[in-house]
Amino acid sequence: MDPIDSLLGNFGRYQLWICFIIFLSKFGVGLHQMAIIFLAPPVRYTCTPSCSISCDNPVYDKSEFDRTIITEWNLICKKAWLKDLTQTFFQFGVLVGSFVFGVASDRYGRRKTLLISVILEIFTGIVVAFLPDYWSFTLIRMILGISVGGIMVVAFVLVMEFVGTKNRDVICSLFHLPFTLGHMALALFGYYLRDYVHFQMGLSLTSLILLIYICILPESPQWLIATNQPFKAIELMEKVAKINGRPIDVVRRRIEAYQLDSIKFTHKKGNVVDLFRTPNLRKNIIVMSFMWFVSSYCYYGIAHYISHLTGNIFINVVASSSVCVMGCLLVIPLVKNFGRKILVITFHTFCGICLIIVAFIPEGIASVIMGCIGVLLCFMAFIVSYIYCSEMFPTIVRNAAIGIASVFARVGAMLAPFVAGLRPHGKWCAPILFGVFPIISASLCLLLPETKGVGFLTTLEDGENLGSTNVTQRSQEANQQ
Repeated sequence: MDPIDSLLGNFGRYQLWICFIIFLSKFGVGLHQMAIIFLAPPVRYTCTPSCSISCDNPVYDKSEFDRTIITEWNLICKKAWLKDLTQTFFQFGVLVGSFVFGVASDRYGRRKTLLISVILEIFTGIVVAFLPDYWSFTLIRMILGISVGGIMVVAFVLVMEFVGTKNRDVICSLFHLPFTLGHMALALFGYYLRDYVHFQMGLSLTSLILLIYICILPESPQWLIATNQPFKAIELMEKVAKINGRPIDVVRRRIEAYQLDSIKFTHKKGNVVDLFRTPNLRKNIIVMSFMWFVSSYCYYGIAHYISHLTGNIFINVVASSSVCVMGCLLVIPLVKNFGRKILVITFHTFCGICLIIVAFIPEGIASVIMGCIGVLLCFMAFIVSYIYCSEMFPTIVRNAAIGIASVFARVGAMLAPFVAGLRPHGKWCAPILFGVFPIISASLCLLLPETKGVGFLTTLEDGENLGSTNVTQRSQEANQQ
């Protein structure tokens, strides 16, 4: 057992407090990630001459929204693709931020990098509301995406390093809950703030509360120990142990012994290349990356697509986000009782079926319901994939594996708006292109080993031999000690 777990407790009052304050940051992530739904909603307009030629002086219907980025910069006709490009740039920023801030958090600490990410998010979020042209808006929004990517990665790592091993699967599932609540809250912001400038300002000002991190955000004890700062780690852990009602007199002795013991293994390091040296690890990372790509591609794409279906955009957004709130809670007993592999296969298979059905039924309540079911299944597959990936790869290459999978997830999110935007070319286009990929992913998942009950792997050899009886038995015994 990890001595930090035994000293702090798996989940006490302090961990509850950490989860609460860190989860606040994910609410803002959900707002900004899905904001494009109301920044560039469908608009009706009249145009002479025909759109196929040009439309320099369109007359917009402003009965629903006063001003959007579409009406502000005439992103219609031949320029309609630009509204999707701005979201692709944003997602590219998320990709860059995930990588840059992930590396920075390992070097400079979780606290500093999360604070910088939050301050950058607030600043760029406010600035982007007042930019005078499309390209400056898109560029600064990409930097906003960088900050969002940093918050996503660093917040997740910080929470996982405070929470005990026993509860990590539950907390990993709940970690996505504030994101879905942020997605749902967009309908409220969009309803009362019909001008995109006021809307963007409203989203950004909600993150001001995160400035309390300057005063209350702790550093990760795991990082302090790993970077040879035992005295700071001991001081923090004694405080946490006291709050959780754990004995504090053994903290110093246990941490010093743990650090001395860890020195023996510091030479055993891994890197990205190690994931591709041997056949099983190579197969596992390729399939896992594709699963993350599909989950992100479908989730962001379907959520965007549903908001544009026939009906009330506010109700559509609430419907698609509320099922994901339910998914965060529903997935907890499922990961406790079923294997990761069977869950991903089931979720992706039925997600694909639901989306293909959407292509062949009339637009309306039925298509919204089927689309929402697809979002739910895809979102739950994404949550399970987080747990699955962390369990499948050994400690020395686990961050590298999650990093590669995250890059592919961001690529999926970058492509999603363009596919969702194919609706004017045929209502069947987007559902089919979204529905085929989960079925392919489910088929490829058959090639992966099961990880439930195996525990965290340590060596590259364990990762390569995952699935064999001896590795499973050995890791289960180590996990019980």
